[in-house]
Amino acid sequence: MDRSSPRPGALLRRWGVTWGGWLDNRRGEWWLLAQLSLIAAHLLPPWPAPGSWGYAWPLPLAAAGAALFLLGLLLALQALLRLGPSLTPLPEPMAGAALVTTGAYARCRHPLYQAVLVCSLGVSLALGSLLHLALLLGLCAVLGGKARREERALLRAHSDYAAYQARTAAIIPRCPWLDWRAL
Repeated sequence: MDRSSPRPGALLRRWGVTWGGWLDNRRGEWWLLAQLSLIAAHLLPPWPAPGSWGYAWPLPLAAAGAALFLLGLLLALQALLRLGPSLTPLPEPMAGAALVTTGAYARCRHPLYQAVLVCSLGVSLALGSLLHLALLLGLCAVLGGKARREERALLRAHSDYAAYQARTAAIIPRCPWLDWRAL
């Protein structure tokens, strides 16, 4: 067993995840729970079932969806690698974490959320599922709200965050709920 990698419990503590937080949402745990629930729901089968409307879902749309899903995974990997030790799944930044504004974070302030939405769109297109389209819309709502909470904390933690916020899209450029600079 490799002792150099942190145990899951130690990693959760480093991120600030506690039992008390799950109960009172002190660091935004409920946003994380909603996000993870919606992501996990993407494992549900498509609804309505493919072909139930009397026609087959077009192969080019399914292929485009698969390509979007793979693109989303690549975007997530790029953002994870750039964020490094500042990563936390909670909307409250870790104390002393560096503000990352380069790489994927030069494109948008929340590239991991963008990657999740691209993956969700890919699944929706690949399956031709109204259920998965609804899950995508739910993720838009949850990630938009989670990002807003995160940004309030980032403004308190980093004096240069307001300038970064003004020049960089939030999640999806020019989409009002996902880039509040457009409002």
